[in-house]
Amino acid sequence: MTDITLLIVDDHPVVRDGLRGMFAAPGSGFRVLGEASGGVEAVALALRLDPDVVLMDLRMPEGGGVDAIAELTRRGARSRVLVLTTYDTDTDTLPAIEAGATGYLLKDAPRDELFTAVRAAAGGRTVLSPAVASRLVTAVRAPAAPPADTTLSARETEILVLVARGTVNRAIAAELFISEATVKTHLTHIYGKLGVKDRAAAVATGYDRGILGRARPLTPRPAAAPPTGPPS
Repeated sequence: MTDITLLIVDDHPVVRDGLRGMFAAPGSGFRVLGEASGGVEAVALALRLDPDVVLMDLRMPEGGGVDAIAELTRRGARSRVLVLTTYDTDTDTLPAIEAGATGYLLKDAPRDELFTAVRAAAGGRTVLSPAVASRLVTAVRAPAAPPADTTLSARETEILVLVARGTVNRAIAAELFISEATVKTHLTHIYGKLGVKDRAAAVATGYDRGILGRARPLTPRPAAAPPTGPPS
């Protein structure tokens, strides 16, 4: 049976030495082709040596593991990447899996578990430590964040109606007995809720969504009565 070839990537020499000694033991069924201390070097070696599996640490000063995984995926590398790290937080786990890692193990995994994981990764099977698997399941099952409120308040609707009539901010302020600064604040909220950047787009979106169509127009002020006396 052909040995599974490995590339070991870790910024700590002691960790690399330990892994090399473990996988290079006679009869283990593995062969270490090389070592790298950072993500940039790992990509170059993986493309040159073409190992079956890359044992990849994540947080390294000379290029992070996630970036290296993404680059290997982008380049279509044949090597499977098995993350081997001490970190199991969502900020580490999810990006590594999304970048293309075949598996994710923690460094406290027993030797037999690590050997089994490498064999599985070489065969293209996904391998996750129990802690990481639990986090991924939790992330998948987590309810989606509620959508932002896009409903205009009564005051915002009043202002949008006036904007649709072509009323300028100063006149809106006088109409509603509020300050011009308050009008501008309301307009900012309106733009945000409608997803627009200016008055014209706000009015167009207001009609598209039926906001202006449903809004009760403000009663216009009665025109001043014509003078009854003789013209001056």
